[in-house]
Amino acid sequence: MSVLEWGLQLVLLGLLGAAIPFALRLERALREIRRDRGALEGSAQGLGEAARMAEAAMVRLRASAELAGRQVAERTAAAEPLRDDLRYLIERAETLADRLEGLVRAGRPLAAEAPRAVEPALQSQAERDLVRALALGAARGQG
Repeated sequence: MSVLEWGLQLVLLGLLGAAIPFALRLERALREIRRDRGALEGSAQGLGEAARMAEAAMVRLRASAELAGRQVAERTAAAEPLRDDLRYLIERAETLADRLEGLVRAGRPLAAEAPRAVEPALQSQAERDLVRALALGAARGQG
């Protein structure tokens, strides 16, 4: 072998020696990636399971919402006649209240003009005697 061949082989050995630390670092990084890959696969499986559970929950939630919607529609339909009856009664009550208010306004001047009765007219002798006896008893009780 010639000196040139020996020189090239020494340069090649030097380069290979310099490449060994890079190869070791690369091997460690690949080992970490393989280890992380297992954890990543476990996480992906967990994520897939969570997605399936969420999908099942959405199906149940949708079914519950549809059931609740049907129940509300049924109750609304059942309440419709009651609402109409109440509306009719309110309209009648408003009409009667307006009529009553008009009658009260019309009757106020008549009530102011009416003479006030001091005592009701006694119709029989027994009632007159009773009133007289009560008046005498009250006068004796005070004196």
